[in-house]
Amino acid sequence: MSSLSTRPTLLIVSFSPIVSDARLLKQISLFRGQYDIVTCGYGDEPDGVVEHIRIPDEYAIWRHHRVLVILRRFARAYRRNAAIAAALAALRGRTFDVAIANDVEAAGVALSVSPRGGIHADLHEYSPRQHEELLRFRLFVKPFMEWMCRTQVARAASWSTVSEGLARAYERRFGFRPEVVTNAAPYVDAEPTPVHAPLRLVHSGAALRNRHLDTLLDAVRASRDATLDLYLTPNDPAYLGELIATSVASAGRVTVHDPVPYAQLAATLRAYDVGVHILPPVNFNNKWALPNKIFDYVQARLGVIVGPSPEMAEYVHRYNIGWVADGFTATALTATIDTLTPHAVEVAKQSAHTHARELSSESQVVIWKAAVDALADRAASA
Repeated sequence: MSSLSTRPTLLIVSFSPIVSDARLLKQISLFRGQYDIVTCGYGDEPDGVVEHIRIPDEYAIWRHHRVLVILRRFARAYRRNAAIAAALAALRGRTFDVAIANDVEAAGVALSVSPRGGIHADLHEYSPRQHEELLRFRLFVKPFMEWMCRTQVARAASWSTVSEGLARAYERRFGFRPEVVTNAAPYVDAEPTPVHAPLRLVHSGAALRNRHLDTLLDAVRASRDATLDLYLTPNDPAYLGELIATSVASAGRVTVHDPVPYAQLAATLRAYDVGVHILPPVNFNNKWALPNKIFDYVQARLGVIVGPSPEMAEYVHRYNIGWVADGFTATALTATIDTLTPHAVEVAKQSAHTHARELSSESQVVIWKAAVDALADRAASA
């Protein structure tokens, strides 16, 4: 980092591969013209930063010292985590004007450099209940996450999260109220494409077993006249293999593809008619999810089918961009698919087009900018 720069310095900490993390890339794009950005996280250096502190990929952030966590020696368990220890060591002695901590584990690292203006915590999940369907998580990880929220995240100067349900939960449990910055996609200048026959459905995202993607395959195979294409990242290779095997047996109704780079996603999705996301509420975060794929579908000018998840359903109804299935089952999804007419799909695609700019990331990132600029002003005053 050049010692001649007079711009404020911004540290962005995230225990994720930053170059492929859409939310992080939006932060970098937003602030690169005004701040000297240093990133700390996994993977290669992203464009637009003056320095990247790379955490070794083999230092998994979820791999905490089991005995210390069980004994609730949380401060020691935090420092003993290999990824956190590497970040703390690399940043020791450094100073910054502002820091953004992405998710709960990053807050302690951001606090360690004592930014002159303070830190902004961007919380991508409600971490204390992220995997609450698992007993071991509830018994051991949840108390550790709550400790981080009480002792580290609560010391931030400002906060944001991805949905209203998560914001309310943080306020009720820990006393701070994050602003909502949705996982909206950048605006795409495009027109809706004509509706296909048979109807072309699409889903893009992670191959995770607790998302029950097999429900989508079963529903489409049972529908009267629709196809489904899935673009999946191999988060769970065994589960992905099961989905591929099911798709092969679908007589051409279902196709599983490799994921496409995020920059190509909107153009890829435009070849379809309806984006579908049925997310059973197996945990708190699933119940209150408002995921990026909903906004990706809007920018591709698709209609949207979701399950009765409160926040997703509210967006679908408010903007008239699609349909809410009566349940999270394959039967409920099939029933919804079979009601769709070419005219209804055309109306939904046109409504997505009408609201595309309003639902783009450009309307959301101004919240981050206001928060971080306020901290930079505080640093300048100090």
